Amino acid sequence: MMEEVARVVACDNQGWLTVEVELKSTCKSCNSSESCGTSAVAQAFSSKTQQFSIQSERTCEVGELLKLGLPESVILKAAALVYLMPLLGLFLGALSGQFFAGLFQINADLSAIGFAALGAITAWLIGKRKAKQLEVDSQPVILAYLGAGISLEKLPV
Repeated sequence: MMEEVARVVACDNQGWLTVEVELKSTCKSCNSSESCGTSAVAQAFSSKTQQFSIQSERTCEVGELLKLGLPESVILKAAALVYLMPLLGLFLGALSGQFFAGLFQINADLSAIGFAALGAITAWLIGKRKAKQLEVDSQPVILAYLGAGISLEKLPV
């Protein structure tokens, strides 16, 4: 189970919470971050947040922290759809291009390249659509109610 801490930004009377999760980059935790070009680019862009709604069995206050969990299988399925589908489309497209080149007596290499590109793009679009649907269908679960977060603005000076 993949776990992440989320902050409640809104709640309603029907038990639905709008939560916000800060998307983290691993570039900030590496020992080589001072001399790494990728880290410099990652730090140039601010942290992004993602908001979504989740159902809760109890009422929460705005600003309260929750520990959310999502099964690894969802992430692995989405990664397989986005990364492996285009590869499969590439190979199937190349095979189709070779087949049609022999059938119509055209250049086999150009046909294979064209059909491979078409197959990879088509499979990528299909995989992307299915991954988005998988994301919509899979809801994270609340593992723990962590209480209110500590803010530096509330501390006495």
